[in-house]
Amino acid sequence: MSVEIERKFLVKNDTFKEESCQKKYLKQGYLNSDKTRTVRIRIANDSAFITIKGKSNKAGTTRFEWEKEINKTEAEELLLLCEPTIIEKTRFLVKKGNHVFEIDEFYGDNQGLIVAEVELTTENENFEIPKWLGKEVTGDIKYYNSNLSKVPFKNWT
Repeated sequence: MSVEIERKFLVKNDTFKEESCQKKYLKQGYLNSDKTRTVRIRIANDSAFITIKGKSNKAGTTRFEWEKEINKTEAEELLLLCEPTIIEKTRFLVKKGNHVFEIDEFYGDNQGLIVAEVELTTENENFEIPKWLGKEVTGDIKYYNSNLSKVPFKNWT
């Protein structure tokens, strides 16, 4: 069990790809996307995980998170039980100072959306702001992956 502290931002352009030190393809779905808890199944390249996340604090920066690695075949079977829509994206990792940004480029019904997250050790921790980082959307639930599965980016007005 742990507490996750992160901030989320839109991305202005794709120049982050030049700075990326790693990338992986992710496919994920939600067995439960209730606003007080989510249960996610994720396949990341050849690994798979089940993750439970609690409700975010008022600022949207902090929440409980529990994750366990599972068999990829089991994850593929569990994805069939998930709520619509399955999320597909490439995650790029970019190191900036003492932090690593995770930048997700979405596909399918969320094509065109690129979001960056940075994990912190405290809510008020300072971090280097890359030039490609855009508007902060921390706490805006429409950018939560669990919400993107229900109301995809292509349906936003």
